[in-house]
Amino acid sequence: MSTVAVIGAGAVGQRIARQLASRPDVDRLVLGSRHTSRLRGLASQLLDVDVEVVEPGALPEADVVVLSLPSGGHAALAEKALERRSHVVSLSGAVADVEQLLAMNKRATNARRSVVVGAGFSPGYSCLLARHGAAQFDVVTEVHIARVGTGGPACQRQLHRARTGTSVDWRDGQWRRRRGGSGRELVWFPDPLGAHDCYRAALADALLLVPAFGEVERVTARVAGTRRDRLTAMLPMLRPPHPEGGPGGVRVELRGLRDGRHCTDVLGVIDHPSAAAAAVAATAAGWALAEELPTGAWGLGMLDDPLPWLAELAERGVRAAAYEGARL
Repeated sequence: MSTVAVIGAGAVGQRIARQLASRPDVDRLVLGSRHTSRLRGLASQLLDVDVEVVEPGALPEADVVVLSLPSGGHAALAEKALERRSHVVSLSGAVADVEQLLAMNKRATNARRSVVVGAGFSPGYSCLLARHGAAQFDVVTEVHIARVGTGGPACQRQLHRARTGTSVDWRDGQWRRRRGGSGRELVWFPDPLGAHDCYRAALADALLLVPAFGEVERVTARVAGTRRDRLTAMLPMLRPPHPEGGPGGVRVELRGLRDGRHCTDVLGVIDHPSAAAAAVAATAAGWALAEELPTGAWGLGMLDDPLPWLAELAERGVRAAAYEGARL
């Protein structure tokens, strides 16, 4: 009897629960949250699986533990999950969480368990796009990620903090740390999002992509921001975040060599970030249940073949597209 525990009951966590409940390989769901009242109504709607709602405490026994909590403390929970012989799927895109989770690679490998790091919209789906696009190159020399939009309230708060954090970029074989809010770049996202000014921030995409591309020279990540975002970044959020962040997008630009020529390809996707992140996490949990994931701690950019993932996500409504006019 397969069991998946979803820890966190925000906008993304609830969507993950709904998607997992629709999978035939999931028999039982354990939903954990400090706000269990949010989950009572949801649990009554999930008719195809056994559902248990639990309050904070010891991690439940489960084949897979999905961490959809706000950023911070994901590594400590992942360690406890590994002790209970569970696979782990973490959606945190915070730099500290990602660094700590990736450092658990040896422990996860020894336990013969998978720790999927950054399994959200960006990082997450962005890493799948980068890996897929890289197949068209002989050598990938640069990967540049840009994103616009946010998921639920926790995602909005984390991104607000990231704007004043230190960005982590990869350049010429070493890490470069720069001030968040610098490096403005006008980025065109798929219609109808259009053009947005994007800036450096404390984003974890480069930490997950550099290990996946051995010869890459530059990896950067930026997030869209308005003048108000920049002016208020040093302050607490002036108003409560919206329950849903609205439509968002990810743009992945790859540069490298193809048949001896320097080329550029651009891939992109538009979706509600909370919905796309939930689809990625639920897919990762399903593959972990099937024991079809590599052991250790890794990001989705390190998959040998991302096409089955992208195909499954397309069936769930998350579809990517190539910028045909951008192939140079």
